[in-house]
Amino acid sequence: MSIREAVVTQEKRRVLPTREQLRVWRDYIETAEVLRVLLAGRLQSEASLSSGDYQVLLALSEAEHRRLRSSTLASQIGWERSRLSHHLGRMEQRGLVRRAVCADDVHGIDVIMTESGAETFRAATVPHLRAVRELFVDALTDSHLSQVEEVTNALRRHLALEPGN
Repeated sequence: MSIREAVVTQEKRRVLPTREQLRVWRDYIETAEVLRVLLAGRLQSEASLSSGDYQVLLALSEAEHRRLRSSTLASQIGWERSRLSHHLGRMEQRGLVRRAVCADDVHGIDVIMTESGAETFRAATVPHLRAVRELFVDALTDSHLSQVEEVTNALRRHLALEPGN
């Protein structure tokens, strides 16, 4: 083993990140959080939807018959069932979704996007995508976007996440 290989092996064995690794991590996290807050603010001001509302409506819009079992929906958007249940209650009050007993399981609950929810989602999509372009895509070159994709895929593999979920 060469000296360089030994150094690389020793660095990989480190228990804690280096100062430089922590700087990169922190810059990444802080920038991603600012981006998330800006996108959420634009979504709220332009479409009167929270980012949570949009996540729920997006998942339902992609589901067959705009309907998903609540446990499946919670899993798809990465929420705990209790959080989803509380959020769905607020969305129901606004007429965006409704809940119904599953046809094949009396203990299961289906979440269904209402027509009003579908209209609200459609109206929110263009402004939201415009904000994604302005705040994220326009800041990056095609090469940067490819690098972001590579980094994202590496993280997803490391975390055992399925691509695209």
